[in-house]
Amino acid sequence: MSEPFNVSEDLDQGLVRRVQQGDKAAFDLLVIKYQHKIVHLVNRYVKDPSEAQDVAQDTFIKAYRALGDFRGESAFYTWLYRIAINTAKNYLLSRSRRHSEYEIDVQDAEQVENAPQLKDMDTPENMLMNEQIVEVIRSAIEKLPEEMRIAITLREFEGMSYEEIAEAMDCPIGTVRSRIFRAREAIDAKLDPLIG
Repeated sequence: MSEPFNVSEDLDQGLVRRVQQGDKAAFDLLVIKYQHKIVHLVNRYVKDPSEAQDVAQDTFIKAYRALGDFRGESAFYTWLYRIAINTAKNYLLSRSRRHSEYEIDVQDAEQVENAPQLKDMDTPENMLMNEQIVEVIRSAIEKLPEEMRIAITLREFEGMSYEEIAEAMDCPIGTVRSRIFRAREAIDAKLDPLIG
């Protein structure tokens, strides 16, 4: 077993062990801890809030059923994020939706590297510019290939490390770095004409 590196992960591992020993209430604590993060993540793929809630619930049901096989080789939330991403992707495929369901809002757009300097200027022209920037970012992200879109979402909006993303996406860390780099380049290329 790997050496624990933070209190939150220690708590998660302890709760996982309790669930594996038959303590269903311990799983409720994990749900309470992560339900908002999982719903937030799923909302990036599934537009309709009630559908996103259903997908998040399915995520926790799948996690509960698979928890007996969880060995703690990755952090619990990384494992859970992977299940959430796969559940959301499967949901979209089952609904024959081939286009992206990814949405960002103004608050998220302000986290993008080139937008923060514009958010404090409240002139009508700059407010219009902000709306245009949000739309350009949304459009650029929607047009990214799925694996790039997932990687940039997990990095920029979920705050996951490259290692965590590699674990969640089940790919080498170099692939994650490449996907994120190319996603940022694609977004920047679309923003450059607007912000000079």
